Amino acid sequence: MILAIDVIVDAGYNRDMKISDTLKVQYLDIPDDRIDQRLDNLLINLLKGVPKSRIYRLLRKGEIRVNKKRVKPDYRIQQDDVLRLPPIYLEPVIQKPLNPKLQKIQLLKSHIIEDQKNWMVLNKPSGIAVHGGSGLSFGVIEALRVLFPELPYLELVHRIDRETSGVLLIAKRRSTLRFLHQQLREKTMKKTYLCMVHGKWPDKLTRIQTPIIKTSGRNGERIMQTSDEGKASDTCFKVIECSRHTSLLEVMPITGRTHQIRVHCASAGYPILGDNKYRQESHLIENEKNNKVSRLMLHALKLKFQPSSEDSKQMIQAPIDESFANIMSCYGFPAKLIGMFS
Repeated sequence: MILAIDVIVDAGYNRDMKISDTLKVQYLDIPDDRIDQRLDNLLINLLKGVPKSRIYRLLRKGEIRVNKKRVKPDYRIQQDDVLRLPPIYLEPVIQKPLNPKLQKIQLLKSHIIEDQKNWMVLNKPSGIAVHGGSGLSFGVIEALRVLFPELPYLELVHRIDRETSGVLLIAKRRSTLRFLHQQLREKTMKKTYLCMVHGKWPDKLTRIQTPIIKTSGRNGERIMQTSDEGKASDTCFKVIECSRHTSLLEVMPITGRTHQIRVHCASAGYPILGDNKYRQESHLIENEKNNKVSRLMLHALKLKFQPSSEDSKQMIQAPIDESFANIMSCYGFPAKLIGMFS
């Protein structure tokens, strides 16, 4: 059966959509807490289950409009804007509600390293996606909403790869999310990563600014690669120590492209240990098997940000987990150095 989606936005933030048999164009008032949000992000949040490609197609065709005018995806919502939505058809999908007692969901509670009134920080484990989709029943944000049903608003401020561990910032208010997103746009939010790469990283290689473009792999999977036709990408590197043909690096991304650190490391000839996507050489794979590298050796170590205009800047550091520490030890890094990050 094909149904139409009836989205309620004028009542405020709505995580779920209401299924309606009414097939009609709708004109919806956008609540004030959505002001300055990008239109595409607003639509992706509201139209749960609608593929992103379809949302962008509706925008290109002018079927989705603001104030009766065609708008681009990067349009930012203004005061008193009215959103026009056409009838949107979806096959109904019945999903089982998440059980808050599931071990993986309960595990996340112990990974919360900072919990404030309007935001929280999680030390995300490697192997857990930040959100559901692409065959995943749930991610960090869906799990947190189940764990904390009393919180009406929980949204990711930024994202890190499924295979990457470390600092993940969550907003508990729309106004907080807007303030933090402004820092991301203005590049005043500072991120620091820790990673292990194959080879002895040159001390003089302190910055890579090669553009990155998205391509499709053999199985249609998303692959990022360096290209002059790509988007500007900027990453700073600092060698902490080298051991057994590997290097431990402090990495500071200036831009935030998908897989940016992984692609820049691989393109320079020093792929990250455990990176099945961008590390292709067979002898490196064999070396990892011998040393039991079971994860991507990339960790979001620090995040510096200002929670609100009234607050001073915060520096949050997430310790590395046991698996990261064990692999460092296998490659001969001293216990004193490992302890600095544990």
